[in-house]
Amino acid sequence: MNKNSFAPTPPMGWNSYDYYDTTVNEEQVKANAKVMAEKLKEFGWEYVVIDIEWYAHKPGSQREKFQYIPFGSVEMDEFSRLLPDPERFPSSQGGRGFGPLAEYVHSLGLKFGIHMMRGIPRAAAQKHAKILGADVTADMLADPASVCRWNPDMYGVRDCPEGQAYYDSLIALYASWGVDFIKCDDICNTDNLVDHSEKGFERRHEIVMLHNAIQKAGRPIVLSLSPGPAIIQKSWQYKKYANMWRITDDFWDDWQLLKAMFPRCEIWQDHIAPGCYPDCDMLPLGTIGGGFGHGERKTGFTKTEQRTMMTLWCLFGSPLMLGAELTKLDSWTFSLLTNREVLAMLTPLCRPEQLCRDDTQAVWAAENRETGEKYVALFNLSEEEREIAAELAELWPQAQRGKELWTGECQSFESGRAAVLLAPHASAVFRLEKT
Repeated sequence: MNKNSFAPTPPMGWNSYDYYDTTVNEEQVKANAKVMAEKLKEFGWEYVVIDIEWYAHKPGSQREKFQYIPFGSVEMDEFSRLLPDPERFPSSQGGRGFGPLAEYVHSLGLKFGIHMMRGIPRAAAQKHAKILGADVTADMLADPASVCRWNPDMYGVRDCPEGQAYYDSLIALYASWGVDFIKCDDICNTDNLVDHSEKGFERRHEIVMLHNAIQKAGRPIVLSLSPGPAIIQKSWQYKKYANMWRITDDFWDDWQLLKAMFPRCEIWQDHIAPGCYPDCDMLPLGTIGGGFGHGERKTGFTKTEQRTMMTLWCLFGSPLMLGAELTKLDSWTFSLLTNREVLAMLTPLCRPEQLCRDDTQAVWAAENRETGEKYVALFNLSEEEREIAAELAELWPQAQRGKELWTGECQSFESGRAAVLLAPHASAVFRLEKT
C-alpha cells in the first residue's frame, strides 16, 4: 500500500488533548464529532482523534500531583495490548474496543483516530504477559532502559522479530476497530532536543516497526509522530515511514511559541510532499484547558495572533488539528476554521517559500503548481506597528494587485511592491492577481 495515497493533503481534524488532557470520555468524543460533522466537515475537517491515556483507569484523579499517574491501573488484553477504559468508553466492553465508537464517527462521514505511546506496557512486562504471534512474553522484548521521560506507562520495544510481532498485533487490533489515524508519542524526538542532534532519534527502529505493521494491516492509517522538535537531519526517514512529524514540542497559546514557529518552518519548508507533512502541532483556539484541573479558558492568543497562526499553518502546509471544545465553538473561531480562501493554500501543490525573516518580520510566498494561483504573506513579528513589504517585481512581475484573504479587501501593487502597515503580531495574506 502506498502510504501517501490516502493523505494527499494535510490532515484536518479535532484532537481531545487541549481541552480534556487525559480525561476525555465516549460521550464527549461523540458530542465533538457531531459538531464537526454538522459545522466543519464541508470545509475539510474530518479526523476525530482521542489523545493520551484512553486506556487508563481514573486518569486525572491525582491531578494535584501527577499528569500521568506512576504505575497507574490500565485496561489491557491477554496479549499485552492496551484497551479503552470501559468506565469512560462503555461501548468498548465485551472486547469490542474502539470499534463501536469508530463506527459512530464513520457514520457521520468522519474519520477516527487514537493516540498511542511508543512501546509496550510496563504492566505487561511485569506480568510476563503473552505476545500474539510470538513465543516470548512481554518482559523478553521490553527494553527497561528505554522509558519515556514524561510518561511512565511504557517500556521501549527491542529491535527484534518478536518486537515486530508485537507491533503487528497491536496495529492489526487498531485496524479491526476501524482506526484511520494514529498519533504515536515519544518517538519523533524522544528527548525533545532543540539542537537537532541525532541523540533524540535513538528509537528510530520503532518508527520502522510501526510503519511495517501498518503496511501489513491492510488499512489506510495516517501515522503521526510526536513530540518534536523533529530532527532535520532525519527528514528522509520521517518522510519514508510516516505521514506527519512534529517540528515543535507541545504548542500552546503563547506569542513567543508562535514566533518561534517561523524559524522552525524555515528549515522544514522544502520537506513537504503529498502524504508527508512537517507538523506545527495543534491549534489552541476557542475554548481550551478544561481537562487540566485549572478550569476551562479562552485561548490566550489575540484575534490578530490567531489569524497569524492560521495564515502560517496554511501557507506552510501543516496539518490542522483543532484543540477547541467544539460544543462551545464561537462565531469568531468558526470564521477562522471555515475561510475557504485561506484553507485553499493548504494543499502541497501550493509550495511555500520564505523570502525573508529577521526578529521583526517574515515574508512568505507560494504558488499553486496546478492552478497557478500566487500568494504572498506578510508578518509583523515585532512589538511595534510597522510596514512590512515584499518585492514582487522580480518574483511575479505581472502581479499588480492582491486580495487580502481575511478581510476581502483588494490592494494595488502596480509599483511591483506589496506593502502594508501591520499592528504588532499581525499579518496579511494576499492572493495575487493581474490587473
